[in-house]
Amino acid sequence: MARRKTKIAAEAPLRPAEPSAHWSALSEGDRVTVRLSPGFETGGRVSALTADRTVVWVDLDGGRGRTLLHCSDGVEILPAQGCSVKLRE
Repeated sequence: MARRKTKIAAEAPLRPAEPSAHWSALSEGDRVTVRLSPGFETGGRVSALTADRTVVWVDLDGGRGRTLLHCSDGVEILPAQGCSVKLRE
């Protein structure tokens, strides 16, 4: 007797794993604003990132440590106010 193969919802990605255009423009040392949820944001500096720009390490301001952010985490990483970033083509 053949078994039925069912698709498990956990196997499908919850969010797209493509970084936004402004993530692609980030470089080490850039000042950024991290929006973790509506109404909660914090500043920091990019300390490291992967070549495909899907993962970014940010040193948070105020001694709050270093955090790893993935493009599918649902957070926004924006250039800090007063800083301009050139988008890569």
